[in-house]
Amino acid sequence: MGKLKADLEASGFELIETHVSWVFLGPEEVFKVKRPVDLGFLDFTSLEKRRAACDAELRLNRRLAPTVYLDVVPITVDASGLHRIAGEGTTVEWAVRMRRLAIETRADVLLRDGRLTPARIDTLAAQIAQFHETARCDSETSKHGDAQAIRKNVEENFEQTRSAIGDYLTLKEAREIEAWQVQALRDDTPFVARVAEGRVRDGHGDLRLEHVYFESDGSISIIDCIEFNDRFRYADVCADIAFLSMDLAWHGRVDFAERFLARYARESKDYGLYSVVNFYESYRAFVRGKVASLLAADAEASLEARQRARQEARRYYLLALAFERPPLVPPQVVAVGGLIAAGKSRASTTIGDLLAAPVLSSDRTRKQLMDRKPSEKLPGDAWSGAYSPSVTEAVYQELLRLADVVLASGRPVVLDASFRTRALREAVRDLANARGVPFMLVECSAPRAVILDRLVAREGRRAHESDARAGLLDDFEKRFEPVDELAPSEHLRLDTSQSFDEVRAQLQAKFGG
Repeated sequence: MGKLKADLEASGFELIETHVSWVFLGPEEVFKVKRPVDLGFLDFTSLEKRRAACDAELRLNRRLAPTVYLDVVPITVDASGLHRIAGEGTTVEWAVRMRRLAIETRADVLLRDGRLTPARIDTLAAQIAQFHETARCDSETSKHGDAQAIRKNVEENFEQTRSAIGDYLTLKEAREIEAWQVQALRDDTPFVARVAEGRVRDGHGDLRLEHVYFESDGSISIIDCIEFNDRFRYADVCADIAFLSMDLAWHGRVDFAERFLARYARESKDYGLYSVVNFYESYRAFVRGKVASLLAADAEASLEARQRARQEARRYYLLALAFERPPLVPPQVVAVGGLIAAGKSRASTTIGDLLAAPVLSSDRTRKQLMDRKPSEKLPGDAWSGAYSPSVTEAVYQELLRLADVVLASGRPVVLDASFRTRALREAVRDLANARGVPFMLVECSAPRAVILDRLVAREGRRAHESDARAGLLDDFEKRFEPVDELAPSEHLRLDTSQSFDEVRAQLQAKFGG
């Protein structure tokens, strides 16, 4: 195999080595060759197995990078012993042929250069949510979300690293990671719920920054999914996104990690992910530590590659240990209420951005409970049908349930609803008290003429998350109970008729730290 590498490098290709592949970079194309290794969790020891892995890589990666993965080509050796790509002679290897992507568009490079913006994080979250929505989900994939199946992967990780992890961690640190991950799986309730909700799917399996490219045409290509072992790809969608949030944290951007989780939860309507995300972040960090330590011990890898892998392994293992790290922002409950069209949703989004917190919306929750899209109008008149008291009660119960899941993960949460009665406000305040975290009600308001203008403007829109219109305002005002039961320390009045910059400045002063 050394001759193959030497011949291709002599032909002008740049070589990048990983623990499972040799990647040869040309000016416009990339050729990825499987290394003939057996690592336990993968077996590339025969030419036939390597060809099958190449075929699987092509098929699976076209889901998220359809214009990048081109075909599978032979690597041949001629009578003189010279290796070529798709040349004359005997086929001795197979390679996945790919379009070369511009490294300056890679997410980790963008992050390093300060060009990975919040807007890009949001777009990425939306694309992955859409991918997961259409990904395979059946009895075969679902069994991999069972706590027992996950425990098998966890135990395998620790067994495969037991002899070498002492090079990176103290024995106490290694035992602490293992004990915590095993303990997290003892209560299988959240994992059972995830399976029942259809959240275990055929995902990517290796979703990290260096696999994400924001291309010049505005598209996002995500490459290098796991093709060699289905059980590493069949997993809770949270295992996928936790890989990326963990990677963002590893790169020192916990704020982006939390924003990514919050945006994904909103786009996928999956706030239940917060019940398992801490486990999966620790699990993913340990996996990356294991992979790096394998490369560090590979005698065939270059000295530079082994030294870099050793440094990375320790950092990943330490991150797996940091599951109890202080959160970016301490857990708290922020309820954003007020009349219809009072500016609640915009204020909620702004607060969510400031706290890097998920935002739970009553409008979106109501439509999810009714199995409708967020912008789809619900049937029935005001205070009846989908807006009857019984449905509204169910909506608020679901909001509080999901908010409690988020709080239990150690994160803040923002709730966007009218909170028009004292009873509703007391219920959300009781949730905060039960969790022992601060509570704040942000009451949005605006002059009546401004609210009417906003409601009239909605009439001309084809889609809006809120179904409230101008004809409802009089009755809503009568039913809105004044906020006089809260102490000033728990109540912020916000005039949203001000400029957005003025509104944001007030919220920044309150929630921006």
